[in-house]
Amino acid sequence: MASSRDIRRRIKSVKSTAQITKAMQMVAASKMRKAQQAALAGRPYTTTMNRMLAELLPATGDFSHPLMERRPGGSRCVILVSTDKGLCGALNSTLFREAAKFDKDTTVFISAGRKAGQFLARARRSLLAEFSYKDAPLFSEARAISKFVQEGFLKGEYHQVDVLFTNFVSTLTQRPEVISLLPLHEISAVQAAPGGEKPGLALLKGATEFLFEPSTHEVLGALLPHYLNYRLYQVLLEAKASEHSARMVAMKNATENANQLVKDLTLQYNKMRQASITKELLEIATAQMALA
Repeated sequence: MASSRDIRRRIKSVKSTAQITKAMQMVAASKMRKAQQAALAGRPYTTTMNRMLAELLPATGDFSHPLMERRPGGSRCVILVSTDKGLCGALNSTLFREAAKFDKDTTVFISAGRKAGQFLARARRSLLAEFSYKDAPLFSEARAISKFVQEGFLKGEYHQVDVLFTNFVSTLTQRPEVISLLPLHEISAVQAAPGGEKPGLALLKGATEFLFEPSTHEVLGALLPHYLNYRLYQVLLEAKASEHSARMVAMKNATENANQLVKDLTLQYNKMRQASITKELLEIATAQMALA
């Protein structure tokens, strides 16, 4: 049985832990607000671009682009977007359970985030490249990842590119999702953009003829890579909003658990102290009775 001194030391240790988790909760809450605002602000642009391409591509006739070609055979490439740090609850473990479902023999991975790289190394999965991104993701970071996968797709190293990330739903809910990135022929009017928003009604209200200046090839040739770049950028924003939300909730729960543990230990200490005082009083009373 633990002594009163051990209990006092444990109470002091748990109080120190509670102070740390409380501070981490406040930091995560501050970052969470900024990350959520950035993710929500980027959704309308991503959704509108998706809706626009969904209407433009079918109306271009015989237009073709290397990024739209179906490539039979080959492997499947998955971009796994995780966090750099832990202490964010079950966010990464839930994501990695989904990643483990992909066929090990036909799937290659690209990691974005340190935890993804560590998981793939432990799972002995084929890892083509590792990328990192900041707490406030930059468009240049997403463009670097997009450029890498586009080059590999055009070289025929893989026939399909998907992105597995944690989609931000709310502060309490983050959901792992897989979205298709390449080939681009799969863009449709019902395809959801990162963030869970669906395009809904047709953007151009059923227009059947479009005029491209200077030409269809030049306009869409520049627009399609930009679409991929921004789509990945929105994925990074969603993942970062999910990370900070999950960490804030995890640290809040940890602080509450620590405070409850302090209460329980304090109650245990007081009971032990009361029992010790009662025992001493009984010993004094017994000694007095013996001397009487």
